[in-house]
Amino acid sequence: MIGNNWDKILEEEYHKEYFLELINKVNNEYRNKIIFPEYKNIFNAFKLTPYEVVKVVIIGQDPYHGEKEAHGLSFSVLEGVARPPSLNNIFKELYSDLGIKKESNDLTNWAKEGVMLLNSILTVEKDKPLSHKDFGWTYFTDSVIKKINEKTEPVIFILWGNYARSKKELITNKIHYIIESAHPSPLSASRGFLGSKPFSKTNKILKELGKKEINWE
Repeated sequence: MIGNNWDKILEEEYHKEYFLELINKVNNEYRNKIIFPEYKNIFNAFKLTPYEVVKVVIIGQDPYHGEKEAHGLSFSVLEGVARPPSLNNIFKELYSDLGIKKESNDLTNWAKEGVMLLNSILTVEKDKPLSHKDFGWTYFTDSVIKKINEKTEPVIFILWGNYARSKKELITNKIHYIIESAHPSPLSASRGFLGSKPFSKTNKILKELGKKEINWE
């Protein structure tokens, strides 16, 4: 399914009835409608951040639903696509926090650094946000969060907004860290996201743990 050790970690999940039904539904949608991201990119977050290298998890809700935006990583869009407002605020905070002026809207380099950019729902119909919310993706991605929770090395979970914060109940292992704030969307960014310094906080924790810091640039 994915091509790295996530397949072993999630093998049991792949054989569950809900997952087989989910994949059938998704395949049918791709045959008959315009669905994002491209089929090959559905599991991009897993392909780019294998289980053993996950150091940080940033949880989003569902993919961008506009043309050529989503490519399987939460908050990230492909190069050459207009920067979505939430990503714009993320970059504003990155500059305010660490003085990094990020030009590329594609966050693949973060994923390769060990930042798992995980959407809770992995597919969406064009121009119809949350159209796949009842397909069963959340059962799958909640299982993924539980598997990360089982890691014996500390992981930093970055939870932006109420939806991401609702996943706190899955993070029961006390060795892990949670950094939370309001969502970076224009509706809520000024109510606790801007000024929250998630990037420097993450690197401070990693440094204290003796781990390599994330190169957010």
